[in-house]
Amino acid sequence: MKISTKGRYGLMLLVDLAMHETGSPVSLKSIAERQGLSEHYLEQLIAPLRNAGYVRSIRGAYGGYVLAKPKTEITAADIILTLEGPLHLVDEDVEDGLDELWERLRQAILSVLKSVTLQDLVEMKESGADSYMYYI
Repeated sequence: MKISTKGRYGLMLLVDLAMHETGSPVSLKSIAERQGLSEHYLEQLIAPLRNAGYVRSIRGAYGGYVLAKPKTEITAADIILTLEGPLHLVDEDVEDGLDELWERLRQAILSVLKSVTLQDLVEMKESGADSYMYYI
């Protein structure tokens, strides 16, 4: 299983939003500049996150995005599953007699993703962990 740029950039997007949220909306343009990402790509990622209820959009000249839930209530699993869909380690049509192994691995990965909150990722990033994405 490999998490695509959708999942990785979605995590980066929400970590940045959480770090720079001060009660005022944060623009995708400012996140894109800080993270070195395409604003257009972030627009594609923010829509499903908004539809899932993790962010809210604020319209207007000083508009942007804010978290719709506390950082402690949004998990890495929430973000990854919203953007990537269900977790599959092997093709569903594989009949190798190892279904129990694949399911146990899938559950272990989900357990780790569910145990890491957006707050945890912010703290990892603020502590200077350059490769904070590898901690999840």
